[in-house]
Amino acid sequence: MQTDGQNNSSIIGLLKAFWPLQAALPSSISSSPTTPTQLTKQSSAFLVEVCRNEAVHRSSSSPLDTGQTHRPHVANPAFCPGSAPGSTSHLVHGLSEDMLEKLDIEDEGQQQLDFVEHSESDIYMRFMKSHKCYDIIPTSSKLVVFDTTLQVKKAFFALVANGVRAAPLWETKKQSFVGMLTITDFINILHRYYKSPMVQIYELEEHKIETWRELYLQETFKPLVNISPDASIFDAVYSLIKNKIHRLPVIDPVSGNALYILTHKRILKFLQLFVCEMPKPAFMKQTLEELSIGTYSDIAFIHPDTPIIKALSIFVERRVSALPVVDESGKVVDIYSKFDVINLAAEKTYNNLDVSVTQALMHRSQYFEGVMKCNRFETLETIVDRIVKAEVSQQGVLLQVHRLVVVDEIGSIVGIVSLSDILQALVLNPAVLTRKDSEAETE
Repeated sequence: MQTDGQNNSSIIGLLKAFWPLQAALPSSISSSPTTPTQLTKQSSAFLVEVCRNEAVHRSSSSPLDTGQTHRPHVANPAFCPGSAPGSTSHLVHGLSEDMLEKLDIEDEGQQQLDFVEHSESDIYMRFMKSHKCYDIIPTSSKLVVFDTTLQVKKAFFALVANGVRAAPLWETKKQSFVGMLTITDFINILHRYYKSPMVQIYELEEHKIETWRELYLQETFKPLVNISPDASIFDAVYSLIKNKIHRLPVIDPVSGNALYILTHKRILKFLQLFVCEMPKPAFMKQTLEELSIGTYSDIAFIHPDTPIIKALSIFVERRVSALPVVDESGKVVDIYSKFDVINLAAEKTYNNLDVSVTQALMHRSQYFEGVMKCNRFETLETIVDRIVKAEVSQQGVLLQVHRLVVVDEIGSIVGIVSLSDILQALVLNPAVLTRKDSEAETE
């Protein structure tokens, strides 16, 4: 800060608390300039006059708007005799250097604390709003697209062969993407048409994707939910959670080409790349219980001897992506996810769904993610680190975590924390609080 005199240097130090905070903000976050006079609008006449005098000497640079009402620590009026507005030498008369220094330190600390609490609470939301979906698309990735005239059976085999969980569907007649084929479709077909090991599932063997869609979508038709590469990542998070979907295709509105499929996991990984450069919100140190993150009632689970067809029914009826496997004592011993169901196609064992889940899991691939557990008293910061960082098995295979099973001290199931829960806590919940604060300020 540049001044024309030295008499007001101690008081000017009071305002310098705002300058270091500029460096702490990400470059993508902008704030409207605010003059020192504006910053001290509601303070005492003593400091208002000092700031007004200082504003005369400042022509260009100004601190960032913190969005907070500035309430500096004001000395006892007895030490601040009245004087002309244009003179600061009389204003500081009677104040010892020690008192001014203490005033500067205390006020700077309080201002920084108030600013941090306000700016950090929605830092992840602002980060998401300042980046586009295009930013999150990797330089090289695999995208499998199916024509709706392809046989359902071949399509699911192709998912297995390419190691992907979903594929956009292209309809030649409309010359556009009309939907997604996912493991959920495979589960719905098995659940709908399976009779017994003695009866072949004709619909799976012979139907084309378009035939399946015509039959199935008569009851549950939903238009394809997609997003433009120019949309913000915040919009992508909102769309994923609002529509209760796990995959969001990014489609170029000009060319109509599918570019990528966004997932909760990809967004979390992208955020994690920049976390170290951003201030950490205070809520990251709070526990799952304090933040009410996760589902803790009416938890869907199965037992080791549960038949696969029963597990598929629960997937369809409860719309969950995984079922903890719980033994007789209530302890979590395994987990059966939707992705495990695709192994039925890989092993071509989908004609016998009367076998137990334990038997089916014996054919699980080496990419099994494992049962990741946590407790309600762990902090959100700990949970996010655990989810984002890939675990490495003894064979050196990277294992991905898509959810955590919440257990108590003896390992019994208490709840489930999904990636959707995590993103909502990091991005959407602060957004709601910020909007409410803004509405309250305007009233």
